[in-house]
Amino acid sequence: MTPAAPTLEQLGTPVAWADHQARITGVNPAFPRWLGVGPRRLLGQPLAALELDGDALARFLEQDEREVLRLHRIALGLPGEAPRYADGWVTRTADGWLLEAHPADAFAEPDPARALPGALQAALKGLAHELRNPLAGLKGAAQLLSRRAGQRPEETGERELIELIGAEIDRLSQLVDQLLSPAPHRPHAPLNIHAVLERVLRLAEAEGGWTVRVQRDYDPSIPEFAGDADRLTQAVWNLVRNAQQASASTIILRTRVENGLHIRDHLHARALRVEIVDDGRGVPDELAEHLFLPLVSGRAEGTGLGLALAHQVAREHRGSLTFRSRPGHTVFTLLLPHNESEGAPTA
Repeated sequence: MTPAAPTLEQLGTPVAWADHQARITGVNPAFPRWLGVGPRRLLGQPLAALELDGDALARFLEQDEREVLRLHRIALGLPGEAPRYADGWVTRTADGWLLEAHPADAFAEPDPARALPGALQAALKGLAHELRNPLAGLKGAAQLLSRRAGQRPEETGERELIELIGAEIDRLSQLVDQLLSPAPHRPHAPLNIHAVLERVLRLAEAEGGWTVRVQRDYDPSIPEFAGDADRLTQAVWNLVRNAQQASASTIILRTRVENGLHIRDHLHARALRVEIVDDGRGVPDELAEHLFLPLVSGRAEGTGLGLALAHQVAREHRGSLTFRSRPGHTVFTLLLPHNESEGAPTA
């Protein structure tokens, strides 16, 4: 069977083939779809570069005399992208090399929205019920402070902080309501992603003891897109707090627009990339594979719900959340498709 055979193109199994120099010359549609990248990004890449953890593939391609290599639970993907796990088969062919990836259900990306067991959901509902009374008290106190500040026109900064407190209380109240009585998500509305990021920065500045330096790297040409500003604020704030808790001294908020991008097996003409970059200690290796699952945390006092929620918010916007990490450099990437005609979220 040669790489050009039509059956390879039609296979649901991800397959890539390479020339004698072990550079990728072709892939079937299933391969880039599984990796979550565009097929053009794969062409010309060294086949060995797809192995994100280890060098077993590189050593086999360079010097091994065997005709076939089996790789158990190999992490495959392009550098800088989230890994995909599978059993791999590498075969020497007359034209070069053939790589087959066999994803197992156990290695498939978990859906955190479905990962909470019933007992935990019941516990969260109980917690939400207990939070209602103190939130109501805080809201009343914020309203009283707002009226008092309104009588002192010179206290502009104080009024802004009180308004921020009130807005956050409302957002928390909505989250509590969602836990107690799940309802369909609100229709998406046009928003400016930079307004979302600036709101996150205001939250950071208002938090006591915040010492992390935050840098803006915005693309000012990014147009508005349809989304839920409150949910995106929650997601980005969780990512920023996660960086701060990883002992980061500097956080960079970066925005860019990309064209022709594959997100969750769909090709989008235009997508928004939001990156949260930090110089903290990085994601521990033992947590990397399960980082977006609830209750997975690298801190003894952590709940492990912040990243799971951020991941869910990305899915609500038909987007994705991935990361790459090493000590001193961690990047969480939020990809959001831009569709001017979009009016409602998709889980």
